[in-house]
Amino acid sequence: MTKKRDLRIVFMGTPDFAVATLKALLENDYNVVGVITAPDRKAGRGQKLKASAVKEFALEHNLNILQPTNLKAQSFIEELKALNANLQIIVAFRMLPKVVWQMPEYGTFNLHASLLPQYRGAAPIHWAIINGEKKTGVTTFFIDEKIDTGAIILSEETGIIENTTVGELHDELMTIGSNLVVKTVQLIETGEVTTTIQPKSEDLKTAYKLNRDNCKIDWTSNLDTIYNKIRGLNPFPTAWCYLDNAEKDLLAIKLYDVEKEYQAHNFEAGQIFIDKTELKVSCQGGYIKVNEMQLPGKRKMDTKSLLNGFEFSKNAKLL
Repeated sequence: MTKKRDLRIVFMGTPDFAVATLKALLENDYNVVGVITAPDRKAGRGQKLKASAVKEFALEHNLNILQPTNLKAQSFIEELKALNANLQIIVAFRMLPKVVWQMPEYGTFNLHASLLPQYRGAAPIHWAIINGEKKTGVTTFFIDEKIDTGAIILSEETGIIENTTVGELHDELMTIGSNLVVKTVQLIETGEVTTTIQPKSEDLKTAYKLNRDNCKIDWTSNLDTIYNKIRGLNPFPTAWCYLDNAEKDLLAIKLYDVEKEYQAHNFEAGQIFIDKTELKVSCQGGYIKVNEMQLPGKRKMDTKSLLNGFEFSKNAKLL
């Protein structure tokens, strides 16, 4: 029988996506000697300090927590060394300096929510849907000096159904990913881990960081492109556009749940059509049926409720 290594694990992560993995490690009785997460941030209207999801979970389980602002600071490096970890696991954290990822005896590995080498970068789950992919997955790999380029340990694939939102795919990959991390740790624990160098490809798609510009809907695009963008940003950070409602100022609105309707027409892109409780928007190749919308300063509303309290002008358009 293979003798198991005595693992001392440091876990690094910040959002909900990372919590599932930390939970899985504890449920499998792994010794997590430290949790590194982002500093508390001001949030909400009161601008009160809010802890990360990982910190909240770590506090509930009496884990040792570090919240460095500078990962290269000598004080943090010394604190990290003092934990005497021999394995580091990264899920949805920051880029690490070499002095940090080279520290443990058995290496530092990362969980990434794509099938590497595709969709390296900050928002792999979103871009897989935005680009209309039919499959994606999760990958564990040892960290090296570049972003998401290290040697692959394990990967697992899953399909993307046509109406899947980023919120739904996020939760699915969170579960698949936490299980994959446990499998990866088991291989490292028994010294049976093998790796594969990431294949070089000319046709690599990148998971660019999301910002206001690349979350804006272009109504001159075709129906599938618009539909994929909206569901690929639903419920966070949300696709948006301007509403021209014959008022002085354009209104920045957000779109959530939508459906697509293929139909040939000659209407201008972005034109709004309202029929009792239904709101549709014309685009190349058909219409986007809007089921949920959010007006500035208001809560998200279903279309029926919205039409009861908001009046669209005769020539209202989305821009």
